[in-house]
Amino acid sequence: MGKRVLGRMFNVFGDTIDNAEPLDDGERRSIHREPPPLEQQATSAEVFHTGIKVIDLLSPLERGGKAGLFGGAGVGKTVLIMELINNMVGGYEGVSLFCGIGERCREGEELYREMRDSGVLKNTVMLFGQMNEPPGARLRVGHAALTMAEHFRDDQRQDVLLLMDNIFRFIQAGMEVSGLMGRLPSRLGYQPTLATELAGLEERICNTATGAITSVQAVYVPADDFTDPAAVHTFGHLSSSIVLSRKKASQGLYPAIDPLQSGSSMLVPGVVGERHYRLAQDMRSTLAEYEELKDIIAMLGMQELSREDRMVVRRARQLERFLTQPFFVTEQFTGHSGRMVSMEKALDGAERILNDDFADNPEQDFYMIGGVDEVNKRTDDQDDGDAEGAEEAA
Repeated sequence: MGKRVLGRMFNVFGDTIDNAEPLDDGERRSIHREPPPLEQQATSAEVFHTGIKVIDLLSPLERGGKAGLFGGAGVGKTVLIMELINNMVGGYEGVSLFCGIGERCREGEELYREMRDSGVLKNTVMLFGQMNEPPGARLRVGHAALTMAEHFRDDQRQDVLLLMDNIFRFIQAGMEVSGLMGRLPSRLGYQPTLATELAGLEERICNTATGAITSVQAVYVPADDFTDPAAVHTFGHLSSSIVLSRKKASQGLYPAIDPLQSGSSMLVPGVVGERHYRLAQDMRSTLAEYEELKDIIAMLGMQELSREDRMVVRRARQLERFLTQPFFVTEQFTGHSGRMVSMEKALDGAERILNDDFADNPEQDFYMIGGVDEVNKRTDDQDDGDAEGAEEAA
């Protein structure tokens, strides 16, 4: 049905569930399809630019790859998903699909309203297999979403951003179905077909000559046990990991992505280039040194640090604030106009901070800006305001 499905919400059967006009005359396809043959898949590694500085610099996504999004409630996961959808439309002229697997009814309804209010719903298709539905519906809603994504990739020749929340609930639904079928469970009660079922879903997410399906998947790790079979098999398919930190969110550093815990297999010189790789390593090194110095600062204060350590702390604090970014979907709440930052601007800003080009600028100048060229503009505006205030006082 092409663009007619944009802005609509569906269930696993392809029926609309948003109380709007039903779409009964569209094409129906089987949700069970094989991945494209290897000769049709693009083999070159290509970075998917999101326009979000911290992701593009330190955890770049792969075009046609899978990224894991780790984060609890209230740390900005939904806002990050909406911004990715917004930037997908602006940067790639593509479409976005949100697939809720085992979502609570309340979560789905809130997400629908937030997307509608922020203006990104008109470029998005939403599919839900809700928590109160049978396990078979939750097990297959991901396949239904992929079938829609493949239509946009293969027939409409568009890039697709597929957001899945939560991939663990897909595995959990398979475990319930397996139990209902009377199969003997394997380790920790999981279904014996866990690896096959997960691969059958994940391997369909790829790029071809006509377009790419890039996936960002929310991942729940049971009891924070990274050796759990569900986590181990999921991580084997991911090319990037984006970790959201509650500590960063409490400091007002949004997006609250932890740059030291996040990572990507794309961050190698052969893919991103020598300059990008070197800058990313220098940024991680500076931020890691700052983490080690925080205990000394808390106990003894900044004055007890050596000159070199004080310079590291200044750079790290400037980098932390430079990695914040105003989002388009939050303009109405924050008052900051959104920014989509190119890779070149992001690299230039990081390089100039690491080279101490802004040694005399306070760290607050780097908070909620796009490119680093806004730092001097903000300083000039502040100086003009101080001059006007002095004239009024005189």
